[in-house]
Amino acid sequence: MSAVNAVQNASLGEEIVRAINDLAAISEAGDNLTRTYLTQELRKAADLLLSWMREAGMSARLDAIGNVCGRYEGERPGAPCLMLGSHYDTVRDAGKWDGPLGVITAIACVADLNRRGKRLPFAIEIVGFADEEGVRFASTLLGSRAVAGTFDESVLNARDRDGVSMRDALVQFGLDPDHIGAAARTRRELLAYLELHIEQGPVLEAQDLPVGVVTAIAGATRLAARLTGMAGHAGTVPMALRRDALAGAAECIGAIEQFCRTDASGLVGTVGYLQGRPGATNVIPGEVSFTIDMRAPTDMHRKRAVADIVRQIEAIAKRRHLALQLDVTHENRTAPCAPWLKGQIAQAIEAEGFSVFELPSGAGHDGMAMIDIADVGMVFVRCRGGISHHPDEHVELADADAGARVLLRVIENFRPREG
Repeated sequence: MSAVNAVQNASLGEEIVRAINDLAAISEAGDNLTRTYLTQELRKAADLLLSWMREAGMSARLDAIGNVCGRYEGERPGAPCLMLGSHYDTVRDAGKWDGPLGVITAIACVADLNRRGKRLPFAIEIVGFADEEGVRFASTLLGSRAVAGTFDESVLNARDRDGVSMRDALVQFGLDPDHIGAAARTRRELLAYLELHIEQGPVLEAQDLPVGVVTAIAGATRLAARLTGMAGHAGTVPMALRRDALAGAAECIGAIEQFCRTDASGLVGTVGYLQGRPGATNVIPGEVSFTIDMRAPTDMHRKRAVADIVRQIEAIAKRRHLALQLDVTHENRTAPCAPWLKGQIAQAIEAEGFSVFELPSGAGHDGMAMIDIADVGMVFVRCRGGISHHPDEHVELADADAGARVLLRVIENFRPREG
Protein backbone atom coordinates (compact mmCIF):
# COMPACT_ATOMS: atom_id res chain seq x y z
CA MET A 1 0.00 0.00 0.00
CA SER A 2 1.49 3.34 -1.02
CA ALA A 3 1.93 6.18 1.42
CA VAL A 4 -0.46 8.47 -0.41
CA ASN A 5 -3.14 5.88 -1.16
CA ALA A 6 -3.70 4.69 2.40
CA VAL A 7 -7.12 3.61 3.61
CA GLN A 8 -9.74 6.32 3.87
CA ASN A 9 -9.92 6.36 7.65
CA ALA A 10 -6.17 6.83 8.15
CA SER A 11 -5.17 10.32 9.28
CA LEU A 12 -3.16 12.51 6.97
CA GLY A 13 -0.46 12.42 9.62
CA GLU A 14 -0.17 8.64 9.38
CA GLU A 15 0.17 8.82 5.60
CA ILE A 16 2.82 11.50 5.92
CA VAL A 17 4.91 9.76 8.59
CA ARG A 18 4.85 6.54 6.57
CA ALA A 19 6.08 8.36 3.49
CA ILE A 20 8.72 10.31 5.45
CA ASN A 21 10.19 7.02 6.67
CA ASP A 22 10.11 5.48 3.18
CA LEU A 23 11.90 8.46 1.67
CA ALA A 24 14.48 8.57 4.49
CA ALA A 25 15.50 5.00 3.61
CA ILE A 26 17.10 6.41 0.44
CA SER A 27 20.51 7.67 1.54
CA GLU A 28 24.12 7.87 0.41
CA ALA A 29 25.24 6.91 3.94
CA GLY A 30 24.55 3.59 5.63
CA ASP A 31 23.93 4.80 9.16
CA ASN A 32 22.70 8.37 8.68
CA LEU A 33 20.65 10.23 6.10
CA THR A 34 22.57 12.06 3.38
CA ARG A 35 21.00 12.87 0.02
CA THR A 36 22.79 15.49 -2.02
CA TYR A 37 22.16 17.04 -5.41
CA LEU A 38 22.44 14.97 -8.60
CA THR A 39 23.42 11.72 -6.89
CA GLN A 40 21.94 8.30 -7.63
CA GLU A 41 20.13 8.49 -4.32
CA LEU A 42 18.52 11.79 -5.27
CA ARG A 43 17.29 10.17 -8.49
CA LYS A 44 15.78 7.27 -6.53
CA ALA A 45 14.07 9.74 -4.23
CA ALA A 46 12.78 11.68 -7.24
CA ASP A 47 11.34 8.53 -8.79
CA LEU A 48 9.56 7.66 -5.54
CA LEU A 49 8.08 11.16 -5.22
CA LEU A 50 6.97 11.09 -8.85
CA SER A 51 5.17 7.78 -8.26
CA TRP A 52 3.38 9.24 -5.22
CA MET A 53 2.34 12.30 -7.20
CA ARG A 54 0.82 10.13 -9.94
CA GLU A 55 -0.98 7.95 -7.40
CA ALA A 56 -2.39 11.17 -5.91
CA GLY A 57 -4.00 12.01 -9.26
CA MET A 58 -1.35 14.36 -10.60
CA SER A 59 0.59 14.50 -13.82
CA ALA A 60 4.25 14.42 -12.82
CA ARG A 61 7.65 15.04 -14.39
CA LEU A 62 11.27 15.84 -13.67
CA ASP A 63 12.18 19.34 -14.85
CA ALA A 64 15.38 20.62 -16.43
CA ILE A 65 17.32 20.97 -13.15
CA GLY A 66 16.01 17.85 -11.40
CA ASN A 67 13.02 19.30 -9.53
CA VAL A 68 10.10 16.93 -9.07
CA CYS A 69 6.98 18.63 -10.45
CA GLY A 70 3.36 17.50 -10.12
CA ARG A 71 0.17 19.18 -11.36
CA TYR A 72 -3.42 18.62 -10.26
CA GLU A 73 -5.70 20.35 -12.73
CA GLY A 74 -8.47 22.63 -11.59
CA GLU A 75 -12.03 22.84 -12.83
CA ARG A 76 -10.68 24.47 -15.99
CA PRO A 77 -7.59 22.82 -17.51
CA GLY A 78 -4.63 25.13 -17.93
CA ALA A 79 -5.63 27.55 -15.16
CA PRO A 80 -2.97 29.34 -13.11
CA CYS A 81 -1.76 27.36 -10.11
CA LEU A 82 -1.33 27.61 -6.40
CA MET A 83 2.21 26.24 -6.04
CA LEU A 84 3.20 24.21 -2.99
CA GLY A 85 6.75 23.11 -2.41
CA SER A 86 9.87 22.43 -0.43
CA HIS A 87 13.08 20.52 -1.06
CA TYR A 88 13.99 16.83 -1.06
CA ASP A 89 17.78 17.08 -0.79
CA THR A 90 19.40 17.00 2.66
CA VAL A 91 22.49 18.10 4.53
CA ARG A 92 25.00 15.44 5.55
CA ASP A 93 23.95 13.34 8.57
CA ALA A 94 20.53 14.92 8.29
CA GLY A 95 17.16 14.60 9.89
CA LYS A 96 14.37 13.21 7.73
CA TRP A 97 11.83 16.03 8.12
CA ASP A 98 13.63 19.14 6.87
CA GLY A 99 12.27 19.70 3.35
CA PRO A 100 10.49 16.38 2.68
CA LEU A 101 7.74 17.19 5.19
CA GLY A 102 6.57 20.05 2.97
CA VAL A 103 6.66 18.01 -0.24
CA ILE A 104 5.00 14.94 1.23
CA THR A 105 2.33 16.91 3.10
CA ALA A 106 1.40 18.72 -0.12
CA ILE A 107 1.10 15.37 -1.95
CA ALA A 108 -1.06 13.95 0.86
CA CYS A 109 -3.38 16.97 0.63
CA VAL A 110 -3.81 16.55 -3.13
CA ALA A 111 -4.37 12.82 -2.66
CA ASP A 112 -7.16 13.65 -0.23
CA LEU A 113 -8.79 16.01 -2.75
CA ASN A 114 -8.45 13.37 -5.45
CA ARG A 115 -10.06 10.65 -3.31
CA ARG A 116 -13.04 12.94 -2.87
CA GLY A 117 -13.11 13.83 -6.56
CA LYS A 118 -12.74 17.51 -5.73
CA ARG A 119 -11.40 20.03 -8.21
CA LEU A 120 -10.81 23.69 -7.43
CA PRO A 121 -11.11 26.90 -9.48
CA PHE A 122 -7.32 26.82 -9.88
CA ALA A 123 -4.68 24.18 -10.46
CA ILE A 124 -2.38 22.92 -7.72
CA GLU A 125 1.26 22.33 -8.50
CA ILE A 126 3.77 20.72 -6.17
CA VAL A 127 7.51 21.16 -6.62
CA GLY A 128 10.10 19.12 -4.76
CA PHE A 129 13.19 21.26 -5.22
CA ALA A 130 16.28 19.19 -6.02
CA ASP A 131 18.81 21.40 -4.22
CA GLU A 132 18.05 23.87 -1.46
CA GLU A 133 20.81 23.03 0.99
CA GLY A 134 23.75 23.68 -1.34
CA VAL A 135 25.84 20.88 0.13
CA ARG A 136 27.42 19.45 -3.00
CA PHE A 137 28.30 22.57 -5.00
CA ALA A 138 28.32 25.19 -2.20
CA SER A 139 25.52 27.21 -3.77
CA THR A 140 22.07 27.17 -2.20
CA LEU A 141 18.54 27.31 -3.67
CA LEU A 142 19.59 25.91 -7.05
CA GLY A 143 16.22 24.25 -7.72
CA SER A 144 14.05 27.20 -6.76
CA ARG A 145 16.31 29.74 -8.47
CA ALA A 146 15.89 27.78 -11.71
CA VAL A 147 12.10 27.87 -11.34
CA ALA A 148 12.21 31.60 -10.53
CA GLY A 149 14.40 32.26 -13.57
CA THR A 150 17.31 33.57 -11.51
CA PHE A 151 19.70 30.61 -11.80
CA ASP A 152 23.34 31.74 -12.08
CA GLU A 153 24.91 29.69 -14.87
CA SER A 154 28.40 30.31 -13.51
CA VAL A 155 27.56 27.71 -10.84
CA LEU A 156 27.70 25.07 -13.56
CA ASN A 157 31.49 25.28 -13.31
CA ALA A 158 31.53 24.65 -9.55
CA ARG A 159 33.05 21.33 -8.48
CA ASP A 160 32.20 19.00 -5.65
CA ARG A 161 34.76 17.57 -3.23
CA ASP A 162 35.55 14.79 -5.74
CA GLY A 163 36.28 17.30 -8.49
CA VAL A 164 33.07 16.66 -10.47
CA SER A 165 31.61 19.81 -12.01
CA MET A 166 27.93 20.57 -11.74
CA ARG A 167 27.77 20.57 -15.53
CA ASP A 168 29.11 17.01 -15.71
CA ALA A 169 26.90 15.88 -12.81
CA LEU A 170 23.80 17.13 -14.63
CA VAL A 171 24.77 15.11 -17.71
CA GLN A 172 25.38 12.00 -15.59
CA PHE A 173 21.95 12.55 -14.01
CA GLY A 174 20.37 12.56 -17.46
CA LEU A 175 19.80 16.31 -17.76
CA ASP A 176 21.07 18.92 -20.22
CA PRO A 177 22.98 21.76 -18.52
CA ASP A 178 22.34 24.00 -21.54
CA HIS A 179 18.56 23.81 -21.04
CA ILE A 180 18.18 24.74 -17.37
CA GLY A 181 16.27 27.81 -18.49
CA ALA A 182 13.39 25.51 -19.44
CA ALA A 183 12.63 25.08 -15.73
CA ALA A 184 11.74 28.77 -15.36
CA ARG A 185 8.15 29.78 -14.65
CA THR A 186 6.48 33.17 -14.98
CA ARG A 187 4.51 35.25 -12.51
CA ARG A 188 1.30 34.91 -14.53
CA GLU A 189 1.39 31.13 -14.11
CA LEU A 190 1.40 31.28 -10.29
CA LEU A 191 -1.28 32.62 -7.96
CA ALA A 192 1.03 32.21 -4.95
CA TYR A 193 3.73 29.98 -3.47
CA LEU A 194 3.09 28.22 -0.15
CA GLU A 195 5.56 26.14 1.81
CA LEU A 196 5.04 23.98 4.89
CA HIS A 197 8.25 23.31 6.81
CA ILE A 198 9.45 22.27 10.23
CA GLU A 199 10.33 25.28 12.35
CA GLN A 200 13.96 24.18 12.93
CA GLY A 201 13.82 26.09 16.20
CA PRO A 202 12.27 25.86 19.69
CA VAL A 203 9.72 28.70 19.63
CA LEU A 204 6.56 26.75 18.78
CA GLU A 205 7.47 24.11 21.34
CA ALA A 206 7.90 26.83 23.96
CA GLN A 207 4.47 28.18 23.00
CA ASP A 208 2.96 24.66 23.16
CA LEU A 209 1.61 25.06 19.63
CA PRO A 210 1.80 22.57 16.72
CA VAL A 211 1.80 25.17 13.94
CA GLY A 212 2.64 28.82 13.32
CA VAL A 213 2.41 31.54 10.68
CA VAL A 214 5.75 32.67 9.28
CA THR A 215 6.12 36.44 8.97
CA ALA A 216 9.34 36.57 6.95
CA ILE A 217 12.36 34.52 5.96
CA ALA A 218 15.27 36.39 7.50
CA GLY A 219 18.03 37.67 5.29
CA ALA A 220 21.62 36.85 6.18
CA THR A 221 25.00 38.51 5.92
CA ARG A 222 28.13 36.41 6.36
CA LEU A 223 31.60 37.83 6.85
CA ALA A 224 35.09 36.35 7.02
CA ALA A 225 37.38 38.11 9.50
CA ARG A 226 41.14 37.82 9.97
CA LEU A 227 43.07 39.48 12.78
CA THR A 228 46.84 39.59 12.54
CA GLY A 229 49.08 40.44 15.48
CA MET A 230 52.47 39.05 16.48
CA ALA A 231 53.25 35.52 17.54
CA GLY A 232 55.58 35.26 20.51
CA HIS A 233 56.85 33.16 23.39
CA ALA A 234 54.13 32.49 25.97
CA GLY A 235 56.57 32.95 28.85
CA THR A 236 58.71 35.90 27.82
CA VAL A 237 56.43 38.54 26.26
CA PRO A 238 54.82 40.76 28.94
CA MET A 239 51.04 41.04 28.80
CA ALA A 240 51.12 44.78 28.15
CA LEU A 241 53.34 44.30 25.08
CA ARG A 242 51.39 41.52 23.42
CA ARG A 243 49.53 41.71 20.11
CA ASP A 244 47.49 38.58 20.76
CA ALA A 245 45.20 37.91 17.79
CA LEU A 246 43.17 35.26 19.63
CA ALA A 247 42.51 37.52 22.60
CA GLY A 248 41.36 40.16 20.12
CA ALA A 249 39.08 37.66 18.39
CA ALA A 250 37.64 36.64 21.75
CA GLU A 251 36.78 40.28 22.50
CA CYS A 252 35.16 40.60 19.06
CA ILE A 253 33.08 37.46 19.61
CA GLY A 254 31.96 38.71 23.02
CA ALA A 255 30.98 42.04 21.46
CA ILE A 256 28.91 40.29 18.78
CA GLU A 257 27.09 38.18 21.37
CA GLN A 258 26.42 41.15 23.65
CA PHE A 259 25.20 43.32 20.78
CA CYS A 260 22.73 40.66 19.60
CA ARG A 261 21.57 39.74 23.11
CA THR A 262 20.56 43.34 23.79
CA ASP A 263 18.54 43.59 20.56
CA ALA A 264 14.81 43.11 21.06
CA SER A 265 13.82 42.74 17.40
CA GLY A 266 14.95 39.28 16.42
CA LEU A 267 18.61 39.92 15.53
CA VAL A 268 20.88 36.87 15.83
CA GLY A 269 24.62 36.62 15.35
CA THR A 270 26.84 33.57 15.22
CA VAL A 271 30.57 32.95 15.07
CA GLY A 272 30.59 29.40 13.74
CA TYR A 273 34.24 28.97 12.79
CA LEU A 274 37.47 29.99 14.53
CA GLN A 275 41.07 29.09 13.74
CA GLY A 276 44.18 30.39 15.50
CA ARG A 277 47.73 30.13 14.22
CA PRO A 278 50.30 28.85 14.85
CA GLY A 279 48.15 26.82 17.25
CA ALA A 280 50.75 25.80 19.84
CA THR A 281 50.20 25.73 23.60
CA ASN A 282 53.25 27.87 24.39
CA VAL A 283 52.96 30.40 21.55
CA ILE A 284 50.92 33.62 21.53
CA PRO A 285 48.54 33.38 18.56
CA GLY A 286 49.71 35.69 15.79
CA GLU A 287 46.78 35.26 13.41
CA VAL A 288 43.13 34.26 13.87
CA SER A 289 40.41 33.74 11.29
CA PHE A 290 36.72 33.58 12.17
CA THR A 291 33.32 33.86 10.52
CA ILE A 292 30.30 35.98 11.39
CA ASP A 293 26.70 35.16 10.44
CA MET A 294 24.15 37.95 11.07
CA ARG A 295 20.38 37.55 10.51
CA ALA A 296 17.36 39.74 11.16
CA PRO A 297 13.69 39.90 10.13
CA THR A 298 14.26 43.02 7.98
CA ASP A 299 17.09 44.01 5.66
CA MET A 300 17.41 47.49 7.16
CA HIS A 301 17.77 46.07 10.67
CA ARG A 302 20.38 43.53 9.55
CA LYS A 303 22.42 46.05 7.55
CA ARG A 304 22.49 48.52 10.43
CA ALA A 305 23.49 45.77 12.83
CA VAL A 306 26.30 44.59 10.54
CA ALA A 307 27.58 48.15 10.21
CA ASP A 308 27.57 48.56 14.02
CA ILE A 309 29.36 45.25 14.55
CA VAL A 310 31.99 46.11 11.93
CA ARG A 311 32.68 49.42 13.69
CA GLN A 312 33.11 47.61 17.01
CA ILE A 313 35.49 45.06 15.50
CA GLU A 314 37.52 47.81 13.84
CA ALA A 315 37.79 49.64 17.17
CA ILE A 316 38.91 46.48 18.99
CA ALA A 317 41.55 45.78 16.34
CA LYS A 318 42.86 49.35 16.47
CA ARG A 319 43.07 49.41 20.26
CA ARG A 320 44.91 46.07 20.33
CA HIS A 321 47.24 47.03 17.45
CA LEU A 322 45.97 44.21 15.25
CA ALA A 323 45.66 44.29 11.46
CA LEU A 324 42.12 43.52 10.32
CA GLN A 325 40.79 42.04 7.09
CA LEU A 326 36.99 41.77 6.90
CA ASP A 327 35.17 40.50 3.78
CA VAL A 328 31.47 39.94 3.07
CA THR A 329 31.14 36.39 1.71
CA HIS A 330 27.34 36.06 1.50
CA GLU A 331 24.41 38.47 1.32
CA ASN A 332 20.79 37.31 1.07
CA ARG A 333 17.86 39.66 1.33
CA THR A 334 14.88 39.13 3.61
CA ALA A 335 11.79 37.56 2.02
CA PRO A 336 8.65 38.91 3.72
CA CYS A 337 5.58 36.69 3.64
CA ALA A 338 2.60 38.34 1.95
CA PRO A 339 0.02 39.70 4.43
CA TRP A 340 -2.90 38.34 2.40
CA LEU A 341 -1.41 34.83 2.55
CA LYS A 342 -0.58 35.15 6.25
CA GLY A 343 -4.22 36.04 6.82
CA GLN A 344 -5.51 32.94 5.03
CA ILE A 345 -3.07 30.71 6.92
CA ALA A 346 -4.13 32.28 10.22
CA GLN A 347 -7.80 31.67 9.39
CA ALA A 348 -7.06 28.00 8.67
CA ILE A 349 -5.11 27.58 11.91
CA GLU A 350 -7.93 29.16 13.90
CA ALA A 351 -10.53 27.01 12.14
CA GLU A 352 -8.56 23.90 13.16
CA GLY A 353 -8.85 24.99 16.79
CA PHE A 354 -5.33 26.28 17.39
CA SER A 355 -4.14 29.66 18.59
CA VAL A 356 -2.62 31.82 15.88
CA PHE A 357 1.03 32.60 16.53
CA GLU A 358 3.35 34.50 14.20
CA LEU A 359 7.12 34.05 14.07
CA PRO A 360 9.98 34.77 11.67
CA SER A 361 12.15 32.14 10.05
CA GLY A 362 15.82 32.46 10.89
CA ALA A 363 16.67 29.67 8.45
CA GLY A 364 16.63 30.14 4.68
CA HIS A 365 13.98 28.48 2.49
CA ASP A 366 13.06 28.16 -1.18
CA GLY A 367 10.60 31.01 -0.75
CA MET A 368 13.63 33.36 -0.78
CA ALA A 369 14.01 32.54 -4.49
CA MET A 370 10.32 32.10 -5.32
CA ILE A 371 9.45 35.60 -4.11
CA ASP A 372 10.84 36.89 -7.42
CA ILE A 373 7.84 35.43 -9.27
CA ALA A 374 5.12 34.97 -6.63
CA ASP A 375 3.83 36.15 -3.28
CA VAL A 376 5.06 33.75 -0.61
CA GLY A 377 3.43 32.24 2.49
CA MET A 378 4.78 29.69 4.99
CA VAL A 379 3.38 27.37 7.65
CA PHE A 380 5.74 26.18 10.37
CA VAL A 381 5.28 22.84 12.13
CA ARG A 382 6.70 22.21 15.60
CA CYS A 383 9.78 20.01 15.86
CA ARG A 384 10.98 18.34 19.04
CA GLY A 385 13.53 20.41 20.93
CA GLY A 386 13.95 22.73 17.97
CA ILE A 387 16.56 20.27 16.66
CA SER A 388 17.27 20.26 12.91
CA HIS A 389 20.09 19.32 10.54
CA HIS A 390 20.70 16.39 12.89
CA PRO A 391 19.54 12.74 13.01
CA ASP A 392 17.50 13.54 16.15
CA GLU A 393 15.23 15.90 14.16
CA HIS A 394 11.66 14.77 14.89
CA VAL A 395 8.02 15.75 14.37
CA GLU A 396 5.25 14.06 16.34
CA LEU A 397 2.53 12.34 14.32
CA ALA A 398 -0.12 14.64 15.80
CA ASP A 399 1.83 17.70 14.71
CA ALA A 400 2.35 16.34 11.20
CA ASP A 401 -1.40 15.75 11.04
CA ALA A 402 -2.15 19.25 12.36
CA GLY A 403 0.10 20.82 9.74
CA ALA A 404 -1.55 18.79 6.98
CA ARG A 405 -5.05 19.74 8.09
CA VAL A 406 -4.09 23.41 8.16
CA LEU A 407 -2.50 23.22 4.70
CA LEU A 408 -5.49 21.33 3.27
CA ARG A 409 -7.85 23.94 4.69
CA VAL A 410 -5.75 26.75 3.17
CA ILE A 411 -5.85 25.00 -0.22
CA GLU A 412 -9.60 24.35 -0.19
CA ASN A 413 -10.42 27.90 0.92
CA PHE A 414 -7.70 29.65 -1.05
CA ARG A 415 -8.71 33.02 -2.46
CA PRO A 416 -6.33 34.53 -5.05
CA ARG A 417 -5.14 38.03 -4.42
CA GLU A 418 -7.53 40.61 -5.83
CA GLY A 419 -6.18 42.92 -8.46
